[in-house]
Amino acid sequence: MMNNSYLMLAGDKQKHLDKLDSLKCDIAIVNLEDGVYDKDMARNLVYKNLKTKDNKNIVVRVNDLDTCAKKDIRLINKIKPKAIRIAKIKTIEDVKIALELIDDDIEVHLSIETKEALHNLELLKINPRVTTVYLGILDMLESLGLPQNLVQLNNPTIDYILSRFLISSKIAGFEAVSFVYQDYKNIEEFTSWCKKEKSLGFISKVCISPTQVDIVNNIHITDEIELQKANYIIKVFEQNKENKNTAIADELYGFIDEPIYKDALLFLKNN
Repeated sequence: MMNNSYLMLAGDKQKHLDKLDSLKCDIAIVNLEDGVYDKDMARNLVYKNLKTKDNKNIVVRVNDLDTCAKKDIRLINKIKPKAIRIAKIKTIEDVKIALELIDDDIEVHLSIETKEALHNLELLKINPRVTTVYLGILDMLESLGLPQNLVQLNNPTIDYILSRFLISSKIAGFEAVSFVYQDYKNIEEFTSWCKKEKSLGFISKVCISPTQVDIVNNIHITDEIELQKANYIIKVFEQNKENKNTAIADELYGFIDEPIYKDALLFLKNN
């Protein structure tokens, strides 16, 4: 089953860290990068709060390799989170450095927020530990020399960036996590973004409030009818395959063949 909701928490705020055990999100991202002024304080605060916990559902977002990522990683390695997310990745060499710095039993996640990273995305999965990529839409637009006001529903440029990010991620074998929607009070538009991204093929999104988490989780709740359909298709196909028949005219769902069967398997995997 894939993770749907990723909730961003401030690494420099104790009240955020106090909520880690009660969150409804699939993954909590503890942030040491953007919006964190005192990096040393935040790094030590995160270590203090997480050093004795089971952090299998925690991702720590560290700074970029050109600033203090190395100091971040040295300490965060000790708390054994699920993953360490590296900011502003650009090249394969950046990924190699991250793999060397991060302990072997910790996943490596990448922020795709530069034009170089988007261009190189299909080449960045150089190790099985590198599992997940996140689209940083605002930094991406800045890198491309485009204004942030393009982030609107049905803007073709944003549609292209979303589609390219998703397809390149899938080609490489990454889990693709869509961007943060900043206007956390605008529930209606956030919901529209989530529905749009689901229609494009996205399964995961970063959230910045518990309300956003609830919306993402509700949108991605498995429809019982679709679940029954997938199980039925798998059962019918596998029963007929034993009799060397992989092209089935079914009374309920019409023609069932291997591509339909594989899509049903994928549905179950993702849900």
